[in-house]
Amino acid sequence: MNLIALQLKTSNNFEKNLKKLVKQINNCPDNSFILAPELYLTGYAYDRMDDAVSISIEAIKTLKELSLKKTIALTLTTKTKKQYFNTLHIFHKGEIVHTQSKAKLFVLNDERVYFTAGDEKDIKIVDIDGLKVATLICFELRYIELWKKVQGADVILVPAMWGLRRKQNFEILTRALAVANQCFVIASDSANDDMAKSSAIISPFGDVTKDDEKKLILCDANFKEIKKMRRYLNIGIK
Repeated sequence: MNLIALQLKTSNNFEKNLKKLVKQINNCPDNSFILAPELYLTGYAYDRMDDAVSISIEAIKTLKELSLKKTIALTLTTKTKKQYFNTLHIFHKGEIVHTQSKAKLFVLNDERVYFTAGDEKDIKIVDIDGLKVATLICFELRYIELWKKVQGADVILVPAMWGLRRKQNFEILTRALAVANQCFVIASDSANDDMAKSSAIISPFGDVTKDDEKKLILCDANFKEIKKMRRYLNIGIK
């Protein structure tokens, strides 16, 4: 399976962002697992929250169609009653197979003012046609207790809007996550000028496939590496 991290710039034009996303997904081979940056379609559009919700609804219809032969994951701005959430969606075979809202909201911006935190119970491993997948959304990566909740996954997704000043932190933590959990990690960060980029596919051994200049980072993953690593250094992960 091809594991793909998209590394894209988000503009103020939500429709244009969706078109760019569709183009990149169409450029991906069939049987790919594709992750887009956190809130790629809108960014943190605090002054346009309902517009952000509207483009999310439009995108869901489009992404269902695009996921017939590909698996696609990204976070979208969603709304329940009067509360807004930063919600991961995983699309597979034309359906949404998993959602979880960001439980640990970032402390250095107004995310806690405008968004409601999700439930940590939704941070879990889900089975997608035999592939065990889990997700930590951006700032959640810093909470080591959450690493235990995703232990045993074959692939951990990390959609992010991680700032440039903490670029090294992002690279260290995503690589450590792969090594500690002996699994593949797909890290997809925004390519905006003030963001870290550092999008990557990281193997269970800690090998990194990344390129800050590319919009699409691809790695043909051999999942036998997971079993091999867990047998070679048996620390009790199954």
